[in-house]
Amino acid sequence: MKTIEEIKQVVSEGPFSANWRDLNAFQTPTWFKQAKFGIFIHWGLYSIPAFNNEWYSRNMYRQGTEEYQHHIDTYGPHEEFGYKDFIPMFTAEKFDATEWMALFKEAGAKYFFPVAEHHDGFQMYQSEISHYNAFEMGPKRDLLKELKEAGEKADLTFCTSSHRAEHWFFMGHGKEFPSDIKEPMEKGDFYWPAQPEPDNQALQSTPYPTAEYLEDWLLRTVEIIDRYQPKVLYFDWWIQHEAFKESLQLLAAYYYNCGHTWGEEVAICYKHDAMMFGSGVVEIERGKLSDAQPFYWQSDTAIARNSWCYTETLDYKSVNEILYDLIEVVSKNGNLLLNVGPKGDGSIAEKDQLILKEIGTWLKVNGEGIYESKPWRKAGEGPTQLVSGQFQENKPTTYTKEDIRFTVAGEAIYAFLLAPKAGEQVVIKSLATSADQNVPEFHGLIKEVSILGEAPVDWQVTAEGLAVTLPETLDALPKVCKITIM
Repeated sequence: MKTIEEIKQVVSEGPFSANWRDLNAFQTPTWFKQAKFGIFIHWGLYSIPAFNNEWYSRNMYRQGTEEYQHHIDTYGPHEEFGYKDFIPMFTAEKFDATEWMALFKEAGAKYFFPVAEHHDGFQMYQSEISHYNAFEMGPKRDLLKELKEAGEKADLTFCTSSHRAEHWFFMGHGKEFPSDIKEPMEKGDFYWPAQPEPDNQALQSTPYPTAEYLEDWLLRTVEIIDRYQPKVLYFDWWIQHEAFKESLQLLAAYYYNCGHTWGEEVAICYKHDAMMFGSGVVEIERGKLSDAQPFYWQSDTAIARNSWCYTETLDYKSVNEILYDLIEVVSKNGNLLLNVGPKGDGSIAEKDQLILKEIGTWLKVNGEGIYESKPWRKAGEGPTQLVSGQFQENKPTTYTKEDIRFTVAGEAIYAFLLAPKAGEQVVIKSLATSADQNVPEFHGLIKEVSILGEAPVDWQVTAEGLAVTLPETLDALPKVCKITIM
């Protein structure tokens, strides 16, 4: 485990220094921009109760919540059975990293993000900082290492995330009534420091994270970097708090310098403007941006609408809804990170597997318009417009046959037909001919038009647009019109 002095020494050797000006020299990795689609994995102690969502560790100690009552009814009083008592139950007896990677590969993913440590403070990897980790307790296996090694064998890029910042207050409600969360606590204890929960939106809220806690956060993150060398790090919310600014700059400089030493392109994904714009990859949680952006970004969402981890009451999205997300994001210069929540025993639910395999089947046919693509001069056309921002997934977006999104790769423009109608003619208005050569739309020469995975189609270019007659039989999934340019 490195000391703070050793971390600062790595930073001093450059090329990145611990300030936003130098960190702004960051460049989004080429491989990341080509990959387009990754898998997020929320799996941990919270997967054992599998109730409501991954915030069970917080909510089971909040009096009056469903989780609080469920915990008493199912496991008994909090004094007798606390969150720590799920550790012996977390044995991961059905976990097989190779099987997971085979599934993600079949789904068409190019990279994956297992959560290394969630807000609950249980480390899914071997650690010298706390004994409360999966290598010493529970399954007694270095789960993160197994995933990394299996991913590398499957040619999937290993990334990981830390949600440790929120642990400052995440278990604090347990001090409000008789429970197993009580003083005295010391650094390294599972529940430490369990402070009162602040206003989530207050970026200068108190109690202010202490220097001791910030150092612990930094050392834990550096340990992940040194031991597992992830290609991308992801930080969840609350790291935007004022207290983390200095530590975050030091960590970013350390990580980027490590990447330089490794000869690897690495990146940090961040939310809520936690980092200075340009020093990492902008992350949008459960949301998208309304138009193509000059900067690269990532949207993270889950296969279920109501939880990131596995529960017995998941509200699954349809395959169509997930493909819409992928198409919308890629057409607007971003990646989609899709979360899967394995069961507590380490198996992946049949419904999750089915959805992932259907996505993979679609990508095998249509992936040439996704992978290694770039935005076209416009993201799309049609009446359906998205609202930029986070948490925009309360209900599925309804598309019309006029809704089309674009990418470009190689010699082709790819037009994604979001709601195609079998046997009908679709008119791509952005590809209309124009007598006015100053109109900033399309003036190229079309050589060939096809629908990926379908029989040849009839097409013609008119003053209204590129008219394509769709096959008489189509499934309900989006179709991709490949327009080859001379």
